[in-house]
Amino acid sequence: MADAPRLHVRDVTARPVVAPLVPPLHTASGSLTEAPLLLVDLRTEEGPVGRAYLFGFQRLTLGPLRDLVTGLAETIAGRPVAPADLDRALRARLTLLGARGLQGMAIAALDLAAWDALAVAAGLPLASVLGGELRPIPAYSSLGMIPPGEAADVAARTVAAGFRGLKIKIGWPTLEQDLAVVRATRRALPDEVALMVDFNQSLSTAEALRRGRALDGEGLAWIEEPVRADDFRGAAEVARTLATPIQLGENLAGPFEMAEALRAGAADLVMPDVQQIGGVTGWLRAAALAHAAAIPCSSHLFIEASAHLLAVTPTCHWLEYLDIAAPVLAEPLRPVAGAIRAPARPGLGLAWDEAAVRRYGLA
Repeated sequence: MADAPRLHVRDVTARPVVAPLVPPLHTASGSLTEAPLLLVDLRTEEGPVGRAYLFGFQRLTLGPLRDLVTGLAETIAGRPVAPADLDRALRARLTLLGARGLQGMAIAALDLAAWDALAVAAGLPLASVLGGELRPIPAYSSLGMIPPGEAADVAARTVAAGFRGLKIKIGWPTLEQDLAVVRATRRALPDEVALMVDFNQSLSTAEALRRGRALDGEGLAWIEEPVRADDFRGAAEVARTLATPIQLGENLAGPFEMAEALRAGAADLVMPDVQQIGGVTGWLRAAALAHAAAIPCSSHLFIEASAHLLAVTPTCHWLEYLDIAAPVLAEPLRPVAGAIRAPARPGLGLAWDEAAVRRYGLA
């Protein structure tokens, strides 16, 4: 970094696209049949460009996200590309409005793009700039709800792809249905392949305890988000009661909220989401909290950034392999022997497939 030029923000463009999501992701709290993405390019006065993307979950978020990203970018134009300083300035500007939800996601996009620009200028992968080395990160295949009759086929594909872990969504109308699919999947997987389940916040605390007790002893690596994401008290009761580890984190809005969840004992495991936790800057702070609490830290989505960030996370656990951006990337990341390794290209390694961006772009 010492030889890299000092960069200054010139401007930012943000392009909404709706990419195909194959297969669709069905959960107990709703289904995702497409990937609404916002592609962000931060141009610097000195030339290097930083790239990032946001996942809007629904296409109706893309317009507001674009306006937030470009509007906030105008307030930092001309400033040095110093991510911690930019993060502080952007959050100060949003003090009255708040930096949660779409506003927080917009800050995260600018933070990711700023870090990417710095690493591109240095000619180094982001992990190297952050003081780590590129290495394979164990990944699990992340799928939606599957009926018991499909469990054997899903397990076979997971093993054939080399994954050492598989996550399925549950939260079916009845406990009996949940047990049936969990047992069918566990039977079909080799013992050494981890099985995780995700309720996607679909249960009350009482129902989470009822179903969780029934799932204890089924050989699960974790139960994810059994109750509402911001119900730390309920999650803590579930975590204290069940033998199976409780996982949460994808909806934690920044390191302060993660610290609150950890103080409450809401989880045995954490999995921050880079666009919710505050970009690279927020992730590093969250990873330090997980380290201090001796809690394993996994990732949620964003496999490109996660491969770099988990490489410098002291309690690195699993990378969630659910590839939402591949249709618009020139060089998508692919798992090798059940692991994801960040590319040796400078920065995050993102490059847009411009033909695909035009194909899937929104006016």
